[in-house]
Amino acid sequence: MKLTLTCLVVTALAVSAAKGQMQDNRDKKMTCEDRSRGDRVRHCDIREQTLAGGGRLGIDAGRNGGATVRGWLRNDVLVRARVDAWAETDAEAGLIAGQVRVDAVAGQVTASGPEPLNKAGWAVSYEIFVPQNTDITLKTFNGGVTISDVRGRMEFNAINGGIHLARIAGDVRGATVNGGVQVELAGSSWEGRQLEVSTQNGGVTIAMPESYSAHIQTETVNGGVHSDFLIGVQGKLQTGNLDFNLGSGGPLIHVSTTNGGVRLKRS
Repeated sequence: MKLTLTCLVVTALAVSAAKGQMQDNRDKKMTCEDRSRGDRVRHCDIREQTLAGGGRLGIDAGRNGGATVRGWLRNDVLVRARVDAWAETDAEAGLIAGQVRVDAVAGQVTASGPEPLNKAGWAVSYEIFVPQNTDITLKTFNGGVTISDVRGRMEFNAINGGIHLARIAGDVRGATVNGGVQVELAGSSWEGRQLEVSTQNGGVTIAMPESYSAHIQTETVNGGVHSDFLIGVQGKLQTGNLDFNLGSGGPLIHVSTTNGGVRLKRS
C-alpha cells in the first residue's frame, strides 16, 4: 500500500509539473484598432459568446480572417469575433457588418455574410479561449493561426498566413502554404504523440530549452538549417534533411518547408 501511494504521488507531481508549463490566459487582446483599409471606410465591432466546454472545438475562419486560440483554467469557451466590414460609405459598411452572422454552437464556430462586391466586403477574425484540454480543428484562408497553452488532438490548415504555436501538447498536425512557422516549446520534452507542421513558402523556427529532449526531423528543399544545438556539427548545416535525437530523444517533432530555412533556436 505504501509503494502504491508513493507511485500515485510521483505521477501526480509529474502531471502537475507538466501543466505548470502552460499559462492561464485571461487577457483579451483583440481590438478594433489599426485595421486600415486604405481609401475605404471601415466598420468594426467585437462580439462575444460563451459556450460550455465540450472537449472539442472546430473553427472555420472563412475567406478572410485569422484565428487565435488560447488555453485557460476555466471549463467554458469564450468566443470573441471581430467583424470587419469595408465599403465606400459609413452607411454601406455598417449595413454589411449587420448582415454578418457569427455562429458558435455545438462545438463549431463559423461565420456567414453577404457576397463581396467590388469595393466592399467583410472579414471575421477570432480570439478564442478554451479549456486547456481541448481537441481543435481549425482552418483559415487569408489569415494566420495561433494556438497556445492547449493540450489535445489538433489539426489546422492555412493558405495565406503564418503559424505560431506556443506551449502546446498532444497529437498536433498542421500546415500552411504561404507563411512562416514559429514553434515555442517548453518543459523537458514533448507531452503527447507528436508534433508535425509544414509550410511551402516560409521559414521554420523552433525555440526550445537547452535541456530539451526529442526526436527531431527537418526537411527543406530551398534553404538550409541553422542550429544552436550540437548535432554532430554546430552552426549552419548544408543539408536540410535531418533525422536525429536531441538529448535523450523522445516523441517526434517533424517540421518541413519547401522554400525557406529551418532554425533550431535555444530559448
